[in-house]
Amino acid sequence: MDNKHDENFEQKCLCVLVLDTSYSMDDGSIDELNAGLKRFQDELLKDKTTRDRLEVAIVTFDSDVKTIQQPALLTDFSMPTLECNGSTCMIDGISEAIDIVENRKQYYKSHGIPYYRPWIVMMTDGYPDSDQDVDGMSSRIKDAHQHKEFVFMGVGVGDSISEDVLKQLAQSDFPPMKMQAVKFCEFFTWLSNSMSGVSNSTGTDVTIPNPTEWLHEMI
Repeated sequence: MDNKHDENFEQKCLCVLVLDTSYSMDDGSIDELNAGLKRFQDELLKDKTTRDRLEVAIVTFDSDVKTIQQPALLTDFSMPTLECNGSTCMIDGISEAIDIVENRKQYYKSHGIPYYRPWIVMMTDGYPDSDQDVDGMSSRIKDAHQHKEFVFMGVGVGDSISEDVLKQLAQSDFPPMKMQAVKFCEFFTWLSNSMSGVSNSTGTDVTIPNPTEWLHEMI
């Protein structure tokens, strides 16, 4: 996961997107998600500081979990086109994202690169498979939150989400949110503005934009 731009030693901000690509997304949602990802990249590339600091990784989950993009600056990869299939290994997807965060933080430390607290952003339109350990993941996220290891944000899409699961996984910083219809482009515009704010910040306090353009309700 070496990055050719790390020699500038710019402080890094890692955002891991954990995206539901189960078969239930095959209703047009996957196309909207792909369009949103493209907008996310386009918006972030407009700001030089963000280009030099923000790294993005992408994990998808359906019947399997795949890391389709290892952490990299947005100038170093083309946004992939996602396809949907299978069921919903949600917790396994989050676990993969946490492993990516932990490994990347070790990389930063070993190379003397300062970094902001990473973000994990999980989006889903359904329930996790019955064999997924929600209780165990809830405890893992809670412990990580207490030690300020990363920010976790859960976003529900549509009317078939499990609000109870999203609530269980959430922490006080970011209560779970439900997106209006399939406003993926609006969501990723908001996320790009949020990530730009983090990567341009000089202290611990970061102002996050109001999510009114895409938010249906707090869960």
